[in-house]
Amino acid sequence: MKAYILSALLACQTIAAIAQDNDGKTPYLTKSLASDAINSVVVNTSAGGIEVSGRAGQAPRVEVYIRGNNGRDLSKEEIKKRLDEDYDLSVTVTGHEVRAIAKSKHENQSFSWKKSISISFKIFVPQQVATNLKTSGGGIRLDNLKGNETFTTSGGGLEVDRLYGTIKGTTSGGGIRVTNSGDNINLQTSGGGIEAKNLTGKISLETSGGGLRLENLKGTVNAHTSGGGVEGSNIEGELVTSTSGGGIDLKGMNCSLDASTSAGSLRAQMVKVGKFLKLDVSSGNIDLQLPANQGLSLDIRGDAINQHPSKINGFTGQWDNEHIKGTVNGGGAPVTAEASSGNVSVRFN
Repeated sequence: MKAYILSALLACQTIAAIAQDNDGKTPYLTKSLASDAINSVVVNTSAGGIEVSGRAGQAPRVEVYIRGNNGRDLSKEEIKKRLDEDYDLSVTVTGHEVRAIAKSKHENQSFSWKKSISISFKIFVPQQVATNLKTSGGGIRLDNLKGNETFTTSGGGLEVDRLYGTIKGTTSGGGIRVTNSGDNINLQTSGGGIEAKNLTGKISLETSGGGLRLENLKGTVNAHTSGGGVEGSNIEGELVTSTSGGGIDLKGMNCSLDASTSAGSLRAQMVKVGKFLKLDVSSGNIDLQLPANQGLSLDIRGDAINQHPSKINGFTGQWDNEHIKGTVNGGGAPVTAEASSGNVSVRFN
């Protein structure tokens, strides 16, 4: 499990590096938004990062940062020359909506990469703001916003903190870190791990290129990966999770749970089973810890069962080396677990 945890952490470090890329730099251009009562932000850039913040204490404004290819610093004169020759850059406000657009004049033509520049935007706005952000060449960071937030990049990571509302973000080229947010969250990546912490509401997380790290989630959670393992702790409500590329390690579960893996072992420590518990492992072992005082209906299968019914108070049913079928404490929430090519260990605490 250490390998996938490390990959997720490295992905999040990459996001932090992207988000801080402009910290301490002098913007090429700054536009004040103090008199515009902004409620909507639209950004489109093909070669740079995007940050939008609604945190208090900041004067509403747009900052534009421009660098040469490979991160090289350029003089203002050289930047102006390249902008005039090769790019369209505009920052406008219409009807309380700020639009920051940067695009190449040669989108359908051959263009020397030596003349390319990275145009990034850092935008400070009121908290009640909707966003529509798009870049193919950098990371995206949002914090302290409430509203409908839509953002996509194919060339960087996503970092989200203190967002509430409808949140939809995608990347095919980086990891995702989402914290202290809620309501309706849908985040996807095909190029990195996902770290999710302190979230509430309806939560959907998906990656095909890294592991999942889930901590302190409450609500209806769907979290899936085909490229790494899953680590979770302190989850309430409902969790449906799966991986075809690693193991699953879940602790402090107080929820309904459906977890499956085809390429590793699965450990689940249940504080309380919700409406159901379903575990499925194709190639690996299951280590299951269940609450001793809860009524449960058991249907557990494996190559070998590492427990004996005499050690479980209140068990009624059938038990052999490969199958448990019965109830504890009079029965209750259904518990099904199957290890197709592995052993099952069952403990009650």
